[in-house]
Amino acid sequence: MAVPAWTCGASRPGPAPTALPWPGRGPRPGPGARRPPSGPPRPLSLLLPPLLLLPLLAAPGASAYSFPQQHTMQHWARRLEQEIDGVMRIFGGVQQLREIYKDNRNLFEVQENEPQKLVEKVAGDIESLLDRKVRALKRLADAAENFQKAHRWQDNIKEEDILYYDAKADAELDDPESEDVERGSKVSTLRLDFVEDSNFKNKVNYSYTAVQIPTDIYKGSTVILNELNWTEALENVFIENRRQDPTLLWQVFGSATGVTRYYPATPWRAPKKIDLYDVRRRPWYIQGASSPKDMVIIVDVSGSVSGLTLKLMKTSVCEMLDTLSDDDYVNVASFNEKAQPVSCFTHLVQANVRNKKVFKEAVQGMVAKGTTGYKAGFEYAFDQLQNSNITRANCNKMIMMFTDGGEDRVQDVFEKYNWPNRTVRVFTFSVGQHNYDVTPLQWMACANKGYYFEIPSIGAIRINTQEYLDVLGRPMVLAGKEAKQVQWTNVYEDALGLGLVVTGTLPVFNLTQDGPGEKKNQLILGVMGIDVALNDIKRLTPNYTLGANGYVFAIDLNGYVLLHPNLKPQTTNFREPVTLDFLDAELEDENKEEIRRSMIDGNKGHKQIRTLVKSLDERYVDEVVRNYTWVPIRSTNYSLGLVLPPYSTFYLQANLSDQILQVKYFEFLLPSSFESEGHVFIAPREYCKDLNASDNNTEFLKNFIELMEKVTPDSKQCNNFLLHNLILDTGITQQLVERVWRDQDLNTYSLLAVFAATDGGITRVFPNKAAEDWTENPEPFNASFYRRSLDNYGYIFKPPHQDALLRPLELENDTVGILVSTAVELSLGGRTLRPAVVGVKLDLEAWAEKFKVLASNRTHQDQPQKCGPSSHCEMDCEVNNEDLLCVLIDDGGFLVLSNQNHQWDQVGRFFSEVDANLMLALYNNSFYTRKESYDYQAACAPQPPGNLGAAPRGVFVPTIADFLNLAWWTSAAAWSLFQQLLYGLIYHSWFQADSAEAEGSPEARESSCVMKQTQYYFGSVNASYNAIIDCGNCSRLFHAQRLTNTNLLFVVAEKPLCSQCEAGRLLQKETHSDGPEQCELVQRPRYRRGPHICFDYNATEDTSDCGRGASFPPSLGVLVSLQLLLLLGLPPRPQPQVHASRRL
Repeated sequence: MAVPAWTCGASRPGPAPTALPWPGRGPRPGPGARRPPSGPPRPLSLLLPPLLLLPLLAAPGASAYSFPQQHTMQHWARRLEQEIDGVMRIFGGVQQLREIYKDNRNLFEVQENEPQKLVEKVAGDIESLLDRKVRALKRLADAAENFQKAHRWQDNIKEEDILYYDAKADAELDDPESEDVERGSKVSTLRLDFVEDSNFKNKVNYSYTAVQIPTDIYKGSTVILNELNWTEALENVFIENRRQDPTLLWQVFGSATGVTRYYPATPWRAPKKIDLYDVRRRPWYIQGASSPKDMVIIVDVSGSVSGLTLKLMKTSVCEMLDTLSDDDYVNVASFNEKAQPVSCFTHLVQANVRNKKVFKEAVQGMVAKGTTGYKAGFEYAFDQLQNSNITRANCNKMIMMFTDGGEDRVQDVFEKYNWPNRTVRVFTFSVGQHNYDVTPLQWMACANKGYYFEIPSIGAIRINTQEYLDVLGRPMVLAGKEAKQVQWTNVYEDALGLGLVVTGTLPVFNLTQDGPGEKKNQLILGVMGIDVALNDIKRLTPNYTLGANGYVFAIDLNGYVLLHPNLKPQTTNFREPVTLDFLDAELEDENKEEIRRSMIDGNKGHKQIRTLVKSLDERYVDEVVRNYTWVPIRSTNYSLGLVLPPYSTFYLQANLSDQILQVKYFEFLLPSSFESEGHVFIAPREYCKDLNASDNNTEFLKNFIELMEKVTPDSKQCNNFLLHNLILDTGITQQLVERVWRDQDLNTYSLLAVFAATDGGITRVFPNKAAEDWTENPEPFNASFYRRSLDNYGYIFKPPHQDALLRPLELENDTVGILVSTAVELSLGGRTLRPAVVGVKLDLEAWAEKFKVLASNRTHQDQPQKCGPSSHCEMDCEVNNEDLLCVLIDDGGFLVLSNQNHQWDQVGRFFSEVDANLMLALYNNSFYTRKESYDYQAACAPQPPGNLGAAPRGVFVPTIADFLNLAWWTSAAAWSLFQQLLYGLIYHSWFQADSAEAEGSPEARESSCVMKQTQYYFGSVNASYNAIIDCGNCSRLFHAQRLTNTNLLFVVAEKPLCSQCEAGRLLQKETHSDGPEQCELVQRPRYRRGPHICFDYNATEDTSDCGRGASFPPSLGVLVSLQLLLLLGLPPRPQPQVHASRRL
């Protein structure tokens, strides 16, 4: 190989000077510049260290050269370390800031965070908050039962007899296709005035309640009108509750008939298309209406189940799964002559979002064939329920069978498995239009304390797959006061705009009797609920005394987080609650598993652990020490935890009693001082109640200054702790400008800016003009550089963030900078804390040139001499940049500096995108370790429709086999192809509307999904290391070494010579994923506990009411109009990956 001519470096010089400057900001040396020699060539013997015999590469007629030796590169590394340390010592001002704090010691006190006391106080405050809601719930439930008991049923009640505010009335009057307009409804609907209320984030009316009735229920039916009649009396109780506790948010009664009455009144959030909100299908209602369930769903897939009937079954199973919550366990199997699970799950699994998704996808693959074998199906189901070697609900046990009919009653199976105790309820569903005798199905349900339902068409699916809850509620009603226990839900998105909430639920029982001496009624009337916004709970936790990396969290019995800084769902417009496990909110390890188990068991505890944490921007992983302290929240199923880094044990509390000093420091916040003192960004915190928030920090500062001209920092309407600390840090950082920054020439050392950020919320950037290019978060606690600097010792480099899909950096006017920051650690009276972070912003282009000089065999302005014809000498990073690649990579694997000019615009990219071969070698040699995890809160665009033809997606088209199948004609011909066409349109436009567009929110364009995240961090190798990348004839030598007191890796490598060296590429970018394999995860389920109580049996239960054909009728007019509307104009919509709708 012909080797280009090159110049030989001089012998290794002595220690590099501290902070090597460029003379002014004049033209910098170009890549081809030559310097005079500083000494004789290095002896050849020094090129052969005992560690590794590096080959000499030579070519005839060219100067011979060698890859730099290990000790040479170690010397370059020391020079780099010294240069970085020198600049930070001069400009960072760490030592000077320590002295400033000590000089102002009389202006602040050092306070201690006592974890056990803190967490117990917060737990007590949360308990008190929830207890007030519990008292209101009990008043409502008692009143509802009394009102219904006193109510006299009216058979002849008319629509015009009822006066109420219909929450959907305004939307329906604007919609000519609506039920009321179509029917000419006589319902007397109130017209209300509303006022904006910041607590509800909505317009409300405190004098009335509002009523929401599902679209597919006829408002004028006798049942609904009687329900509206007696629930009207709840209005006064709602109002009285609010008078006693003005902090109450939505108070809701969800009726078993589908009526929702809530207070205060507000218009329903009308969807763009079809509103299918039904309170009985909301998880909070289901949780309050029954105890946990172990459910086995068996589906008849014999040959007679074909065409539309099979499709109706698939839809019914999916709707049935949606009635289950995370407290329930389920499995789904299909059967003909034999029974088999539809999915990879071979036993009952938790009915969480991801497991239900597996079931729903698997159900779509069911195919009808063979003959009906009820015995096989029921034996499989009973075996599943009798398996005691797995985690399950251990409460209500039930079998749900979907079939088109059959003659066998399988009495022998019931005698063997279920009689005489009948501990398993059997619910049977006759699906489709057919002429089979349904008596056996009715008998099965009645003989096993269940219920028989018919699902002849689409319209019956939603109602008949949820009414089994009335049967499960019987033991609860019969248990009376014992069952009147408040339960608190998972986190979910409020349907009326409150954001993330939890709901306290309490069942409401029917206390009426049919006559003197008659049996007690065993029907549940509904569920009462009161919402608590997560923001109200967060306000009870310490805000800023825990430092940037301290936080409070809470979990429930499932291990799902109620509070956590990482609880940030990107899409919350879905039907399921927000179920983020504690071990998914953080990076999982054995210590956290133990902590989670202890919290679920309701124990107290404290543990210091070494663990991994993601950076705020999710590009880095740091190994840190954290102290975990936890206690149970009494009277709830929640447990509260506190996480503190050791350096956050103490914090500063300003004591600015001197008002003259307050005014003096405050003046340094005025923009008029910025030119001389540097630009100040203030954290957008809630300093005072009347302070107007703004996303623009300049505007926020203006609002702050205007308010401070009206009030004092000691005002009762302000947070004195926040204000005093802010003003103190303004003065502290100004003194840093005065003592250090103002007299320094930043240009001499190629710095774009110097800065300081503090726990008090101040970020001061000097000089003022540098603020124009400052892109970091003005809230230090939300700035990645700030939090990482606190967690790591030394100097933390942060290159500009670059995505591989974005255009490269534009290196114009020297505006691209690299942040270098470090924490300021104070030791005051034996108490250690880190109240600030200081740093510099390097000029990328200038420091890239300086990097080449520091990694070369010269010093100052000397110029190396070219090697003679017979010379042997080492390459360096400056004069041999055509043959030698020299880079600085940070601890996340991102490029910081390079000696290759064409790579300057790639600074900030993951190094595998720059040199995949070299990055892979660094990973394989343990310089980097990889951490993979999953983000379950991501948002993804909906999947486009899979079909490309003109026919609506999902329309069933009968095959020739269907036409030749007599069973198909007897079961489906009555509906003909017309209903099949309606099914194809309505199923995707109606039922799926519930998942996205039914709520009509902007988030409907996106759906929840799982993203796989990969971060890299420094591995076990901490020394200098030489290695060869073996690519056959294209081997590459490289040397890598960590730079002391930084997060940088210095790498020197031969440039790749041929394409064979291009190996596999490491990926760092977040990618879409299905998550971990669910079939494997269910084999090792995470620890959880169900509710402490179970009501699944009562000896006095009357099981004689066990089956009927038609259920509560939907509004026929609405169904017909919707079907015609869908036929005429609604195109099929893209299918989201995760359903998305919510309740109040």
